[in-house]
Amino acid sequence: MELKRFEKRVLLSSATMHGEEQAFIKEAFDTNWVTTVGENINQLEKGVSEFVGAKGSVALASGTAALHLAIKLAGVKQGDVVFAQTLTFDATVNPVMYEKGKLVFIDSERDTWNMDPEALKKAFEKYPECKCVITVNLYGTPSKLDEIRKICDEHGAILIEDAAESLGASYKGQMTGTFGTYNSVSFNGNKIITTSGGGMMLSDDLDAVNKARKWSTQARDAAPWYQHTELGYNYRMSNIVAGIGRGQMLHLEEHIARKKEIYDRYREGLKDLPLSMNPYLDCSKPIFWLSCILIDKDAMCEHNRTDHEGTYTVVPGKSCPDHIRETLESYNVESRPIWKPMHMQPIYAENDFIKLNEDVSADIFDRGLCLPCDIKMTDEEQDIVIEIIKSCFGK
Repeated sequence: MELKRFEKRVLLSSATMHGEEQAFIKEAFDTNWVTTVGENINQLEKGVSEFVGAKGSVALASGTAALHLAIKLAGVKQGDVVFAQTLTFDATVNPVMYEKGKLVFIDSERDTWNMDPEALKKAFEKYPECKCVITVNLYGTPSKLDEIRKICDEHGAILIEDAAESLGASYKGQMTGTFGTYNSVSFNGNKIITTSGGGMMLSDDLDAVNKARKWSTQARDAAPWYQHTELGYNYRMSNIVAGIGRGQMLHLEEHIARKKEIYDRYREGLKDLPLSMNPYLDCSKPIFWLSCILIDKDAMCEHNRTDHEGTYTVVPGKSCPDHIRETLESYNVESRPIWKPMHMQPIYAENDFIKLNEDVSADIFDRGLCLPCDIKMTDEEQDIVIEIIKSCFGK
């Protein structure tokens, strides 16, 4: 197959619109409900809650806002210890710092790349006073959620499930976004469905849902004038962007099916290379939000990363993530490094990090890469991407 640079960029993961979104946006305009109240918000909250099996939800301006309100609901205050998965995007953990909590990072395990329950147990031995735990379903793959929830319950800690990347995934028959006392999802533009931005906090605790809803609208009291007895935030989702989400929900299952097709085609097309795909447990159903590879240790070429750049030496038959990423880029194909673990970030360099033996999350970051898996990517485009990756190993 002749490899030529794509004229149109092959994207990692972008929004896919279908048409119904515009109809719901028009409804908001036609009824003049263009602020943070309206039927689009009501129906989006109802639709997502029913889909995942949560009793209540609050549509918000971002998934980060959802996590912040979850952390407030968990009662985190200055100095309180919070355990968080280290292999994640910083939006997972930054809200803990908004409340001046004390972050302790927990390493990943190999089976899902998510929080290691054994490392979590070790963390509780060191910090028995831990207030709450934040686990993440990385790239749409569920964590070992029942084990993590059991450990939290044993230690009286509140579990917050960051399901930003896993709306529609399930673990042992239960939808993600329902395992924590408080849960969050994201509707960012690159997620499985989008509202162009936005997120949602979900919980079975309806009093907590109502409290979060109040906080999200500047904590205005029930009074004929603007009365405030506590701190609030401008976090509520608008009725316009909720219309996008309402239309997207009609295609959620379709998006999930297409993401799985892309993952399976990568797994088949790359099976002869010294690498593996991002793993998952048989008892779970991921949504394959991003398809990722992990290069075998003995197939890694010599490479080095500083805080801002990576260098490598190409060796026949070997490669590394930065080599593949830069090669793909030369063909106008977008890819992305695995999330750099939080305990390796300069901003959190002084925070404690709990692992068992090896640093699993650092190794995944070192050897892993997220491949383009845009829903609109054609099979032909994906075949070319596969051939480009093969060329990096001299195949």
